[in-house]
Amino acid sequence: MSRLLVIGSHAEVSREIGAALSAADLPIEYSAGHADTLQRLRMQSFGVVITSPDSAVKEDLALLHEMRGIRPGVKCIILARHSTPDEVIAALRARVFACFTPPFDPVEIANLARSAASESRWRDDIEVLSAKPGWVSVRVNCRLVTAERLMTFAHELTTQLPPDLRQEMMQALREILLNAMEHGAAFNPEQVVEVTGVRTGRALVFYVRDPGAGFRPESVTHAALRNPPHDPTAHMVQREEEGIRPGGYGLLLACGTVDELIYSEIGNEVLLIKYLDQASAP
Repeated sequence: MSRLLVIGSHAEVSREIGAALSAADLPIEYSAGHADTLQRLRMQSFGVVITSPDSAVKEDLALLHEMRGIRPGVKCIILARHSTPDEVIAALRARVFACFTPPFDPVEIANLARSAASESRWRDDIEVLSAKPGWVSVRVNCRLVTAERLMTFAHELTTQLPPDLRQEMMQALREILLNAMEHGAAFNPEQVVEVTGVRTGRALVFYVRDPGAGFRPESVTHAALRNPPHDPTAHMVQREEEGIRPGGYGLLLACGTVDELIYSEIGNEVLLIKYLDQASAP
């Protein structure tokens, strides 16, 4: 387990993250700022650096470049005052481990930092295929930690949306992404899922493609979406009989939070569409 370095202890969120990591028996230190961070990295190895919540993404990316000149394998979790689509794309290209802006969730950040501290094969988990504001395409390997990392960037790329709409779309995307990794690839890290996010003038669209053989939604009887009206828990019995983990609510949740959910013919590709102007819905 590698050591973690948190930049600045004056911010409440930084202290809360540090306390959560210390409670998990992870080795953690604080640095006073960027200069102190670089000096500490020269003196000893830190596997993960969490930046100050008072910094800017551009400043953190410049710091990351310097840090990797000293410790090429260091992982960076960016906390920043705010972000722009261009900055988030730059963070993706720079292989930042995760990116957060207010409101911060110290528990979520600490949990992802714990995962980062134990990760050795992470650098190529998220590959940028094409990226500009309004259109971002990535290829990600099928691991839970990669899904959680990707969701931090997706969340930052949708900051201009109304909070309720943004939360609904992120919930739907997370469920579909996890379904693709679990059912399309059995969480095999050698397999990849392709994800594209497109923002138009009237809609937010996500496209997800998994490497599986596909399925027909009407045949997925172990999902809550296919429960008969008189038996809302029928899928739970079937999942237990088939030895499938508890759950099955992903498709139901996704269908309930987006305006359109469209599967390809074989079922390994899906479009999630959320209209920004409800008057534009068909």
